[in-house]
Amino acid sequence: MKATLLKSEDYTRSPWKNGGGVFTDIADAHRPGVTTKDWDSLLWRFASTPIVAPGPFSHMPGIDRLQMVTGGRGLVLRAPGQEFDEREPFTTVRFTGEMEIVTELEAGPVEVVNLMARRGAAEIELLALKEPGERPLPAGTHLIYAVSGDCCIQVEGEEYVIPSGCTLKMELSAASKLSFVSGLAVLGSIRLVG
Repeated sequence: MKATLLKSEDYTRSPWKNGGGVFTDIADAHRPGVTTKDWDSLLWRFASTPIVAPGPFSHMPGIDRLQMVTGGRGLVLRAPGQEFDEREPFTTVRFTGEMEIVTELEAGPVEVVNLMARRGAAEIELLALKEPGERPLPAGTHLIYAVSGDCCIQVEGEEYVIPSGCTLKMELSAASKLSFVSGLAVLGSIRLVG
C-alpha cells in the first residue's frame, strides 16, 4: 500500500470544459505516455467545484460521472425525461457525460465533489463517510477527502489523520479494509480495467 497526503494548498484549478466555472482538481490520471494532459487523455479525475448559478453541464462524451453535494443544499440536475435529486447533501448521483443536464438551485449555491472516469477504462464509486465503522476496499486507488474538519482513519494497522480540506490518496495492490474513526469525509474509489 502506498499512502500520500494531498494538501489543499497544492490542489490545482482548471476551467470547466464549457468554461462556466472552475474545478479544484484534487487528483487525476491520464493515459500513459501522453504529452498533453487534457480532456481527451483523461482516465479519471476527482475534483470539487462550486455551483453558484443555474446552468448547463459540460458535454463530456465517453465519461461516466458521479457527483455529491458537500456544502449547501437544494441541487437538482434536470435531463430530458429524467431528474437527479441532490437536494440532500451527501447523496451520490451517477450520470453520463453525454446527457444534456441543466442545474437548478433551490436554496442558493452549493459545493459538489465530482468523480469522473473514461468509460471502459475505470470503474468508480463515490460515497460519504459519516459514521465510524469498517468497509472493504478493493485493489485500486482510493481518495479520502476530509470535507469539514479533520478526519481519522485506520488502514492495515496504520492510523492517518487527514486535515480539513486535504485528501489521503491510497494505492492498494490488494484488497484491504478501511476503518473510519471520526470526522466527515468523501471516499472516491477508482479501479482501472482493461
